[in-house]
Amino acid sequence: MSWVGVSAAEIAEAVRRGKVTAPVVVEEHLDAIAVRDGRIGAFRKVRVEQALAEARAVQGREDLARLPLAGVPIAIKDNVAIRGEASRNGSAATPDAPAAEDHPVVARLRAAGAVVVGITNVPELCLAGFSDSVYGTARNPWDLGRTSGGSSGGSAAAVAAGMVPLAHGNDALGSLRIPAACCGVVSIKPGQDVVPPPEHDWFGMAENGPLATTVADLALALAVMAGDMSLAKPGEIESLGVGSAIDDYPGGLVPSEPMKLRIAVAPMPLPPGFTVDAEFQKAVIQAADAFGAAGHTMVDQGERLPTWLGTATVATWFACARKNGAGLNPRKLERRTRSLAKAGRRLARLGMDGAAGRDRWRAYGADQWFGNADVLITPTLAALPPAAERWGRRGLLANVRVNLTYAPVTGAWNMAGWPAMSIPYGRHSSGLPIGVQLIAAPGGESQLLALAGQLEAAQPWLRHAPLG
Repeated sequence: MSWVGVSAAEIAEAVRRGKVTAPVVVEEHLDAIAVRDGRIGAFRKVRVEQALAEARAVQGREDLARLPLAGVPIAIKDNVAIRGEASRNGSAATPDAPAAEDHPVVARLRAAGAVVVGITNVPELCLAGFSDSVYGTARNPWDLGRTSGGSSGGSAAAVAAGMVPLAHGNDALGSLRIPAACCGVVSIKPGQDVVPPPEHDWFGMAENGPLATTVADLALALAVMAGDMSLAKPGEIESLGVGSAIDDYPGGLVPSEPMKLRIAVAPMPLPPGFTVDAEFQKAVIQAADAFGAAGHTMVDQGERLPTWLGTATVATWFACARKNGAGLNPRKLERRTRSLAKAGRRLARLGMDGAAGRDRWRAYGADQWFGNADVLITPTLAALPPAAERWGRRGLLANVRVNLTYAPVTGAWNMAGWPAMSIPYGRHSSGLPIGVQLIAAPGGESQLLALAGQLEAAQPWLRHAPLG
């Protein structure tokens, strides 16, 4: 059998039990990348020889039978350190020196037995909701004419195309959830202090997290990234690596049944002046109906997010462009990056960097708006993914307009520092998958994963795009 398209949990179990070796699994996925990525552009670099060597090393480990991700091929986003590789962050202006050490998240994934097969494409400095740069343009496996989202778009495309079962990404204003929704995969942005953040932490808003095709794989990967295996099976303390847990391992980590929750439904949460695709709104209502049928209490959240929060979020975006571009050669930066950074500098001179809005929303605004609900459900996107083009060569207005038109729903929860995730739920009349977003208060990651497992059971999704 081929191991391409098999879940991460199933691969790891098979490698642990000796049903297949890590080198065989990795080689099959490298072959799939060679065949598929020419059309998709998910990877900046494929680590063929290095990955095979790492797979052989995993196979020879004395603790192989206890590794949660034994032999699982994984892709890493191009903005965290990978030992021996340059982290270019989608830019020709960044240093090309190889990293001396892994980022803690990469180190944890490798320690758990995962094998890094490649580095995925991102927009320059991860500043946009697309993934185009001088290194390539990541395309949506469901429709190659559309973007895979951003900034973790290469990672989402790699998972959706079946080139890897798991991928790493990170999320500062929606950069995990946006591409997950575009590509029909699952992803979670943890809250603060759960997973070590990326180096560029976007004023404390950015969090590392996984992308996967099943909730069980997502929970397992998040548990490894967090160094907390209780997250692999929400609601349970014991998990892999403890005593005889491997002997009883059923081949899939399925989130346990959550307690009955109060879930607020917001199919149109945006301030006046914004719109949300009618089919996306309908998917939120249908997902809410599924939760109601499972016994949860559903309530309407008819109040829209405040306009001042949107203004502060955009100002924060510009401020991050100014901060992350500082010290880089402007002649090597793309037009989009230069224009976003210039806007950030101008606003900074006026004292408008979004800090006051961030502080207000994080201190009490989000909690007040959330009300007495346990979880909120919204659309992940407001419109269909735009065209897969070289948006980096365009200026400020074009990029701001398209980003705010299609992906304005996610940023509020980075501003709050709360956990949020995107789950596929249904298909649009265009044929593209639809993503719904779940948000919880700090500490609610297990709650979100358990609820996502209920949605997955209620309406299973096609795990991979049907590539022709």
